[in-house]
Amino acid sequence: MEPITSLRATRHFTAAPVTRDQVTAVLEAARWAGSARNRQPWRFVVVRDRGLLRELSLLGAYAGHLAGAPVAILLAVDATLSTEDAEFDAGRAAQNLMLAAHVLGMGSCPASFYPAANAGRATARAGLREPWRIRTAISLGHPAPPPEGTSAIPRGRLPLADLVIELS
Repeated sequence: MEPITSLRATRHFTAAPVTRDQVTAVLEAARWAGSARNRQPWRFVVVRDRGLLRELSLLGAYAGHLAGAPVAILLAVDATLSTEDAEFDAGRAAQNLMLAAHVLGMGSCPASFYPAANAGRATARAGLREPWRIRTAISLGHPAPPPEGTSAIPRGRLPLADLVIELS
């Protein structure tokens, strides 16, 4: 359970490079995520270009961390499939990717491209077109200490007893 309970979003990265082998390892973990009817409705776009990372960081209210990441993995989803299933499956792939990065000693953080026009811009900047749509990116790199100060993000988790409703 330790890799799962110790996973945290990393929004600040060192300048240390992320190797091709490290990217391949996290992508392998992502591709093994389950999907509805084993459709595997995703494609992964690896971005290392600093200018493109800065552009992408402007396409969502919580995408700013992409600008400082050495690598971002864009998750393209087949828009011709059931949106709810495909987006859920992409989330499963993203979680696998982030857990693999954590186990390898790297940090990661998801970014969402909203509103829909921003998802369209991200998709176009990745060189993709229908049926593919990119709504999510994962920043990836070696964790750097966060800036000094108090985070606006609360820490910890609610107790399990506050989250579970058991029906008999």
